[in-house]
Formats: sequence, C-alpha cells, structure tokens
Amino acid sequence: MNAMRNPPHPGEVLRDTVLAELSVSEFARQLRVSRMTLSRIVNGRATVNAEMAIRLAAALGGSARSWLGMQDTYDLWHARRKRRPHITRLKFPA
Repeated sequence: MNAMRNPPHPGEVLRDTVLAELSVSEFARQLRVSRMTLSRIVNGRATVNAEMAIRLAAALGGSARSWLGMQDTYDLWHARRKRRPHITRLKFPA
C-alpha cells in the first residue's frame, strides 16, 4: 500500500469535485440517500461503506472498490498514528 501522507477522506474528494457542481441535497437525491447521510460523509464524520461505494460508482462511474480503497487508505493512515499497547507476535511450531 502506498505510504501517502495524510490521504483525503472520500468525502473531501466529493466536496472538491461533484459538490462544486451540485448541492448536497441534489446529489443526495441522485444517490437516493438522505441529505444528512451524504453531509456526514462529505464532512468526514461518516465512512463510505460498501452500499455507498456502489451508489457512488453508479452515479459517477468508476468502481465501488476504488471508493472503498480510498476509505481504507484514509482509515489505515489515521489508525497507524494512534498509540496502542505493544503486541507480541505469536509463534507457532513449525
């Protein structure tokens, strides 16, 4: 996986591209989701799940996998920066 520096949340991509042309309400209607649902994604307070990824791909072209990949990249980048306890690797007999 690419070690991107602070990758964008998928909502940021939507805000900078699609929502430069449409309102959140209009795009939410197109996706058949509530304005609140789309607004939470656009503002980075909700994730793009499989269902939303399928809807975005249908509306914008491309693949659902690319939207999920963008979300995974964002989530992993942020998760790797959190403190966590040391975890010892399991050893299995050969």
